[in-house]
Amino acid sequence: MMFMLQMTQAAITLPLTDPVLKFLLILVIILAAPLLLNKLRIPHLLGLIIAGAIIGPNGFNLVLRDSSIILSGTAGLLYIMFLAGLEIDLGDFKKNKWKSLTFGMYTFLVPMALGTLVGLYVLNFSMLTSILLASMFASHTLIAYPIISKLGITKDKAVGITVGGTMITDTLALLVLTVIVEMAVGDVDDWFWYRLGAAIILFFAFVMIVFPIVGRWFFKRCEDNVSQYIFVLVMVFLGAYLAELAGLESIIGAFLAGMALNRLIPSTSPLMNRVEFVGNAIFIPFFLIGVGMLIDYRAFFTNWDTIKVGAVMIVVATVAKFGAAWLTQKTFRMSVDQRRVIFGLSNAQAAATLAAVMVGYNVILGETPAGEPIRLLNESVLNGTILMILVTCTMASFSAQKGAHNIAMNDVSEEKEGTGEHQERILIPVSYEKNVTELVNLSTAIKSKKNKNGLFALNVINNQASDDKAFKQSKKVLNMAVTTASATDNVLQDLLRYDLNVANAIISVIKEQGITDLVLGLHQGKGVVSSFLGNMTEAILGQSNVTTLIYRPIQPIATVKRHLVVVPARAEKEVGFPMWVNKVWNIIHNSGAKAVFYASEDTTMYLKEIYKKRPIEAEFSSFDDWDDFLIMSREIKSDDTLWVVMSRRERLSYHANMSRIPNYLNKYFQSNSFVLVYPIQAGETNNRYLV
Repeated sequence: MMFMLQMTQAAITLPLTDPVLKFLLILVIILAAPLLLNKLRIPHLLGLIIAGAIIGPNGFNLVLRDSSIILSGTAGLLYIMFLAGLEIDLGDFKKNKWKSLTFGMYTFLVPMALGTLVGLYVLNFSMLTSILLASMFASHTLIAYPIISKLGITKDKAVGITVGGTMITDTLALLVLTVIVEMAVGDVDDWFWYRLGAAIILFFAFVMIVFPIVGRWFFKRCEDNVSQYIFVLVMVFLGAYLAELAGLESIIGAFLAGMALNRLIPSTSPLMNRVEFVGNAIFIPFFLIGVGMLIDYRAFFTNWDTIKVGAVMIVVATVAKFGAAWLTQKTFRMSVDQRRVIFGLSNAQAAATLAAVMVGYNVILGETPAGEPIRLLNESVLNGTILMILVTCTMASFSAQKGAHNIAMNDVSEEKEGTGEHQERILIPVSYEKNVTELVNLSTAIKSKKNKNGLFALNVINNQASDDKAFKQSKKVLNMAVTTASATDNVLQDLLRYDLNVANAIISVIKEQGITDLVLGLHQGKGVVSSFLGNMTEAILGQSNVTTLIYRPIQPIATVKRHLVVVPARAEKEVGFPMWVNKVWNIIHNSGAKAVFYASEDTTMYLKEIYKKRPIEAEFSSFDDWDDFLIMSREIKSDDTLWVVMSRRERLSYHANMSRIPNYLNKYFQSNSFVLVYPIQAGETNNRYLV
């Protein structure tokens, strides 16, 4: 009895030392914060910061901010920046690069100017200290990014501009930190500038060139889910470490690593789902709780300078960041909600700010007559920074949530108005284990964003089979399809049919389930031969009127650089034109790859109209001579996928040379993935509906 009592007393000694109990407490906080605060319409990110202050060494002293908290928090901080780079729309980023540069300069120069003046004439700091203080205002952390991601507006122009501007302003602010510290200790000379410039250039070039090459090589050869995720973590921390070697902060390296792997981890892929899930569930909450542990509320009641400096810092940071957001809104004629998102993402001070204040605090410039150290940034600035972090993170969370919610609701309204009554339902006949995953991945990449439960997997068993072997194999294949879809947060319904004829079974399911799109696969061990297309596919095409895609996967979709789409003349006059175009647009948008359309001048005109409404990274080339189809063998590269839009016989877009396409694919395109597209065709139409 005495032994049990001693064990109980030891277990509840404060601060907690039992790792199981510490981890349990943090998990309870991570679980409870969203559940409690969502009812109050308070961002749960704020709740995690407050919880960290309560349980931290300056609160009830339940948990120390020890190495385990710092390690997990560092991983969470890098995760935030990595996700920002990973989820940015690179096509939109390139299109809006000058806008990102403009915002980056606004959000850097305005705080730098205002902060330097306030530091000199209000707080009476030295020039070096004032400039370093201003650089803390100029930098910001994307604390509110998980809110944006959860509401599904990461592709919005305001988000892309802000994320791009974040890289610019944080890089410049951290460069200011590096230079000021070196000037304070007297280590700045000509060699310093050459060394710093060369290191930064080499770092940027290495990450943006080498990381994608290594990533594409790895993902082509490794299909293990765990290994892929660990590889991603390795690249994140490698990028962060390389940034430190170059004289930058690790967050810049994590962000660049995300941009480098952006095209290799599509938003619809299972890997992206795992990356987001682990980060949002564990690493990011640990970071926010760790930030809260830094808050020392007692300093606000015992030191007037701390309150004064903290209040000035909050006002200056908020005014400067709001001014930058307002200037960006007016410059690019954006909405009020987009300004709220920009302000919410850019107002939160945490990562780079903490780095700057800790570095500045540790720089000793001399001693007072009493022997006390004279620091580049004093204790009042250190404590005021913690207060600024709490307040700015609070304002940022509310602003980002309100703006993002309004934008998301507006997007939903517009989507409902534009979609009408059409409901997408995609059928995936599966029979070979080897290509099930890629068939499902293609289907999730081409589907519309709102379609969460319109996927169906079908396996057909010969109804004369008498043993259980065929049934067990069918269930195994179907379970693989269901698992692959669920990893992307999509519901896939598995269907098992007994029939003597596979085509009849597929046609029956198309009618029964109201299927709109059919994704068929070719086993890699078989070629595309006329008998295959003539027997099963011709039967399906002749008796059903759905958009049909015949897919042979050679490499994972995530590793594809370009999708080459060959379109026959007069394809725009077919009734199914907008349906298959929408599928191509979706896969480009979701994967971040590039589309190259080969079409006649008239068809290209229609495609360019769509491009104006839904910009993607695309090129348009003139092609109207199907007798010279083999020219594509000279255009295609190793990491390209070929899309060939076909036609049924005697239809508007049919060309006699289409009958030779299977032989061409067998002979000249064996090393590339390809998709044969058979659109819905119902004769000539004047339908000008564009996706």
